[in-house]
Amino acid sequence: MRESSVERHDRLLALVRERGTARVSDLAVLLGVSPVTARRDVEALAARGLLDRVHGQVSWPERQAAEGAGRPAGSGSGAFAGAGAGAGAGLVLGLLAPSATYYFAEVIRGAHEAAARAGARLILRISDYRPEEDRARTEGLLAAGAEGVLVAPGWRGSEDRLAYGDWLAELPVPAVLLERRADPGTPLDGLDRVASDHGHGVLLALRHLLELGHGTPLLVARGDSPTALAVRAGYAEALRTLGAEAPGPVIESVPADQNPEGFERAVRALHEAVVSGLASAALVHNDVDAIEIVQRLAELGVKVPEDLALIAYDDEVAALADTPLTAVAPPKRQVGRHATELLVERLTEAPDEEAARRHLSLLPRLRVRSSCGAPVEPRPPRAF
Repeated sequence: MRESSVERHDRLLALVRERGTARVSDLAVLLGVSPVTARRDVEALAARGLLDRVHGQVSWPERQAAEGAGRPAGSGSGAFAGAGAGAGAGLVLGLLAPSATYYFAEVIRGAHEAAARAGARLILRISDYRPEEDRARTEGLLAAGAEGVLVAPGWRGSEDRLAYGDWLAELPVPAVLLERRADPGTPLDGLDRVASDHGHGVLLALRHLLELGHGTPLLVARGDSPTALAVRAGYAEALRTLGAEAPGPVIESVPADQNPEGFERAVRALHEAVVSGLASAALVHNDVDAIEIVQRLAELGVKVPEDLALIAYDDEVAALADTPLTAVAPPKRQVGRHATELLVERLTEAPDEEAARRHLSLLPRLRVRSSCGAPVEPRPPRAF
């Protein structure tokens, strides 16, 4: 895959930061680019104040070097006086996210708002769910001047966390983990983190459907992201809490545009559960899948909410469905905001203060709309 200019700039900054001073011609060789490209990159970075350029050489800015030497690791310009305006004035914060759209768009928005209120600057890198690149992109944030980082690794499953997680605990600056959890007792578990409590969100959804008179709802869920896996784990825990048993196995959901056959299998499995009387309610992760499933079920003769009460998980576009979908809404913007405020606190607390690390869980909300219908009475299986 061709390297982007942002990735190349990150490598260039890392090289200069490591060496202190470097010739542009030498950087061209080290980067594997032409001297013209290296010169343009240097000019662009110097214009942004990230490098000092003099007579064919570049150096790490004296201002950044002085700030780094004058500020103890993990501290800022003074004792923390709250996360209000000016608390982190002049700080540069880095944010690594797996995506800038859908779920993480709101997380990023919350982080940006909190950084602006604190007087800090936020810089962003996107991993595109490639966890093998998380470390390099985070180092790029540090090279660009980030004094602390918010990190949402591009993990898709536990195997990615095991393969690409340990480096996070070795960062030389304060770090806050976003919407991700670590295995208890691991070095990663010692980091500050802010995350949605997806188990609580699932419990809200199942309890709502049970209170409407439905039997235990089915779960239709993906398995390709930490949120999806947390929803699955939350489903099993919620069933224990509510003293219920799953009416059937979790139905494996996949994106319709990426795997049409797999999507059709999921729809058919849910259709069969409804027409056989096995289930009259379902929780579906995520919104996009839920809307497409509702559309396809209607083509097969199953209507929401008349035949199936349905709750979506994520609440990004659930309200825009033909029949607005009741949805679990994780507090995405608040995750970004609280994580940024915590990072600012870490960077501005007194050098001799030994503050305890924090694991902050934020509770999702259930937004009730039309897709659950009215309370239902038990009914025999429908004939289709």
